Amino acid sequence: MPNASSGAGADPLATAAAEQHPGAQATEATEAAGTTDAVVTVRGVRKHYGAVHAVDGVDLDIRRGELFGLIGHNGAGKSTLFKMMLGLVPASAGEIRIGGVAVGGRDFRAARRAVGYLPENVVLYDNLTGLETLHFFARLKGAAAADCAPALERVGLAQAARRRVREYSKGMRQRLGFAQALLGKPRLLFLDEPTTGLDPEAIRDFYATLRELRAEGVTMVLTSHILAEIQERVDRLAIMAAGKVQALGTVQALRERMDLPLNIELRVAAVEIAAVRAALAGLPLLAVGDCEGGLALQCRRELKMAVLEALTMLAGRVSDIRVREPSLEDVFFGFAD
Repeated sequence: MPNASSGAGADPLATAAAEQHPGAQATEATEAAGTTDAVVTVRGVRKHYGAVHAVDGVDLDIRRGELFGLIGHNGAGKSTLFKMMLGLVPASAGEIRIGGVAVGGRDFRAARRAVGYLPENVVLYDNLTGLETLHFFARLKGAAAADCAPALERVGLAQAARRRVREYSKGMRQRLGFAQALLGKPRLLFLDEPTTGLDPEAIRDFYATLRELRAEGVTMVLTSHILAEIQERVDRLAIMAAGKVQALGTVQALRERMDLPLNIELRVAAVEIAAVRAALAGLPLLAVGDCEGGLALQCRRELKMAVLEALTMLAGRVSDIRVREPSLEDVFFGFAD
């Protein structure tokens, strides 16, 4: 994936086709399906391996500057779709466009210059140092050697730049893989299980870097099996199962679509439990149960305010009220199972 050499302020994804075929850019962009701000468009894409339908009719738009999550069980089709979007695996049917340019088409080589990729399993050369590793990848990509040291700095490996990769921990190797994905200042990043092997502090730093990149207008697509990690961080996500996109939207929109109940926890002293249970009998609740430190309730989303208003009348017996939205894991299993 060579580095784009567009001028200051230019978006390489928007100009990729014009670099090789000046008259083609407008046509490519006009023909691209979906919204005008979509960086990635996927239309009717299928990938069949004999009788196995790894990806089976996927339609998707990924918007410019968003952090987009792709989640699903193992075998759901995520990795295959990733590889097709990168041009590593040809689709059996359908079309994928990156920046308006058809993947696998005559202008895709130029568009691919603005794409970075972090695979799930990063393969590195143990005998090279971290800096030598980035110099190697920079030559492959056509990126400037001057990009290497800043990339190591950005992922927190500046102090380990001259250490052999064989001395790196798994988390350090993962961060080095992220650094190579950043070479050439890509405008679109594909990140496959990017936090594998990272400790909590490194995960926090990783997502801080993603926020910086998003502020710079970089579009990012990531997969993760740690749903709690991404539920408050992605702008939108797609849930895949059996090769299809089962649901697409923001986490909150998917919660509402599933119509999952809200969970309300009441902190109640043990001596007040019976009285509070009796007071709850007249409320429109789906469930009442015990939890550590009090009672756990469930109610329908549209009744939230009415239930909370009624609970304020128990202020003398209830010392705290906590409302919990359904987790992304709850949403995921609702759509994927």
